[in-house]
Formats: sequence, C-alpha cells, structure tokens
Amino acid sequence: MSARILITDDDVASCQLFAKVLKAEGYTVNWAHSGEEALERLQSACPDLLLTDVRLPGMSGLEVTRAVRAHDPSLPVIVMTGFGSMETAVEAIREGAFDYISKPMNLEELKATVARASAQRAQHGSIEKKEAALELEPIGAIIGRSAAMVDVYKTVARVAPTKSTVLILGESGTGKELIARAIHQHSPRAQRPFVAVDCGVLTETILESELFGHVRGAFTGAVADKKGVFEEAQGGTCFLDEIGDIGPSLQAKLLRVLQEHEIRRVGGKEWIPVDVRVVAATNRNLAEQVNKRTFRHDLYYRLNVVTLHLPPLRQRVDDIPALARHFLRRYSHENGKEVTTVTDETLALLSAYPWPGNIRELENALERAVALAPHIVLMPEDLPLEVREGRTLPVTMDQSSEEASLFARHPTLEEVEKHYVQYVLSQTQGNIARAAKILDIDRRSLYRMLERFKIAPFAKEAREE
Repeated sequence: MSARILITDDDVASCQLFAKVLKAEGYTVNWAHSGEEALERLQSACPDLLLTDVRLPGMSGLEVTRAVRAHDPSLPVIVMTGFGSMETAVEAIREGAFDYISKPMNLEELKATVARASAQRAQHGSIEKKEAALELEPIGAIIGRSAAMVDVYKTVARVAPTKSTVLILGESGTGKELIARAIHQHSPRAQRPFVAVDCGVLTETILESELFGHVRGAFTGAVADKKGVFEEAQGGTCFLDEIGDIGPSLQAKLLRVLQEHEIRRVGGKEWIPVDVRVVAATNRNLAEQVNKRTFRHDLYYRLNVVTLHLPPLRQRVDDIPALARHFLRRYSHENGKEVTTVTDETLALLSAYPWPGNIRELENALERAVALAPHIVLMPEDLPLEVREGRTLPVTMDQSSEEASLFARHPTLEEVEKHYVQYVLSQTQGNIARAAKILDIDRRSLYRMLERFKIAPFAKEAREE
C-alpha cells in the first residue's frame, strides 16, 4: 500500500505541482489550504506524512506541527518555507519536524526527503519531542536563504540542544563566530557566558594564560591570581577560534580539558573542574595537519564530534542581495545617512565578484560605499575599484621577475603568505597600521606573523603611524 501524504499550502499551484511530483513516485496525495483544514483531514485521511508550509492563513505551519506532534508523535512532518532563517529552522526542529526545506526547492531533494520520512513512518520510527527550553533570542545577524545556509541552520538546530563539541570549518570571513554564538544562544546554556578567544593572534605563552588563567607570581607581571577563559565560561560555551594555530604543548592541555573537564592555572598546582561546552573553528585543514603530525589526532577526534561546514560567499551568491541590503541599512543608520536602495547594476556587480574575503569583505566594501556615497541610491561607481573591475589580486603574476620565479617553483602556501606580507610592508614603508589594514588583520596578528616568518628588518623598523 502506498504511503498517504497530506500537503498543506495556501498556494493552489504549489499543491498541484507537489501532488503531481509525488503521485509520480507512487504516493497517494491530498491537500489542504489552511492549518485548520489540515487538522480536520488528519482525522479522516489518516496520512502517513504531513508536508506543510510555514505561512498559512490562520494557524501557522509551526502551530500545525506542534498540534500534530501532540496528537501523533510518530507522524513525520516536513516544514516548507520561502523565508528561510535560523529562527524558523530552529523552531521547526524544536517542535519535532522531521525536516525543513526552503523554497524554491529542488524537487529531487523533496522526493528524497519524503522517501526518508515515509521509510521512518513505515518502520514505526518516531522523533523525540525536544523539551521546550528557554525563550531564544533571534539571531538577526545571520542572513541567507540559499540551500547551503538552510543546511547550516538545520545542523545548528539539531546540535544546539546537545552537549556535543562542535567544530566549525570555513574560510576566513564566513561568519564562524556568528554560528558559534547561534549554537550557544539556542542551547540550554544560553543564560550562561559565551566567551570567545582567537587562538591565532596570541603567542603560546599568552594564550596559555588566557585559556587557563594564572596564579600570582607565575611569571613577571602576574601580580594577582587571574581566571582564564574556561573558568570565565563556567556553565556556558567557550569558542576557540583558529584552533589549528595552537602549538603541541597547548594541544595536550586542551585535550585534558575535553577529556577530564578540568584545568590547572599557569603556575598553579590545583586542578579546577570546569563545565564548559567547547565550540572550535578554523580555516585550516585539520585532517591534513593530523597527517603531517602538526596537530594531535586524539585532539582532532575530540573536537570533531559534530562538524559544521560554512560555505564561502561565492557558493551562496543568491544570498548577496539580502546581505547587501542588510549592511546598507546598518551602516546608513550608524552614519546618519539614507543609502538604503541599490540599483540592479550594482547588485549584478556585487553578485559577480568572487569575494575572497567572504562576508567580512562584502561588509567592509559596503560600509565604505555608504560612508562615501553622495546620494541615497547605491550606484556602481560607489563600489571599490576591484569590485567594479572584478579583480581580486593586488598585483599581477608578472609584476616582477622575483614573483615569477617564486610561483614557478611551486611554493608552499606559507611561503606565498610570507612573500606577500613582505611585499605589503615594503609598499607601506614598514607602516604596521597601514599594512594590517591592507591585509585585513589586526596589528597583533601582523606582529605574530612577523615573528613566525622571522621578518626581522620589518619587525625592527616597523612604524605605527
């Protein structure tokens, strides 16, 4: 006997399309145009699966989901929406929805999701109803309705209520800390501290004290006992950004925190218990570092309980218009301006540019555009030159024989990075502030790079102004 599906959507054309697709797969399909009608049909049609839109006249799709779960917890509910957001995904999953699909949807994805839900129903599986926790704050800063971001929302919704360690992977500027905060704010730890530390900008000695704290007299300048990040985050979440940059000694100490849930301050003898959820992030390939033995395999497996991949902006081009309008509103408000409209030509340029710096680069470009725009409409000429021309490299490959020879011998990424830092410093005559701005990093990060690359002349002659 074929599975029975009830579709709830106030759009007749959508109902007809979904019914046609699913009937071709062998399902028996009925539909309703409101939440109230759907609940009535549940009594007579006895469906094996409910497919509901979020926005309905009267009861919302989430209210229908809640009512269905109270009546029959084993009935799979797939929630659809044309307005994908973190909050909707979290609420749908928390109400017990089997899955969450964003419109316009891929019909193959729809068929695959329905097949999985039907199989669960056939096996008499059930989804555990998640306990209603604290009222959650909206995460307005996370914007995007692309399929890639909907997958991120669903993962956040499912992992947030758990105690699992999460590893967030993604290029610089993709919003890893925002996602970490979303996990925290949608977890039972939401009312406890969220403490973030950038492991990539501190020397190992300073980072150890930052993470674990120190006792008085542990080193020169330690005039009093000081709590570290793990103690400050007690009962909450600790976000360790750029975890791939920490050295072997700290890796071993961090492993003990994850295994034994205790820390010892620098210079101290007492082990202090800590109850902290760890969310880590990196733009590095940790699996590759494990193979090269520069990152502990046991720590990698402890961190890699749940992995969340953030897509680069070039893989979610559909989100650029919404992001652009969001940043225009923000910086117009902050600067007392009204640059809230963007032309189609400007949006086309923004969508065509590859954004190697991801969302951070887009935000910086639009902040600059708003600050300099002489009118209320953002025009192509208001965008940075590299965006208008679609070029991302500050110098061409044939800029000099030195660069040609560098790339001809296939250097490592670290060698290229060192070469570029030297180039930028030479162009700024050793001005640290200007160089850091061009590199889109803070001055501490640049000093750390100078130390790591042993660029002594620039480190010695570097100027702040």
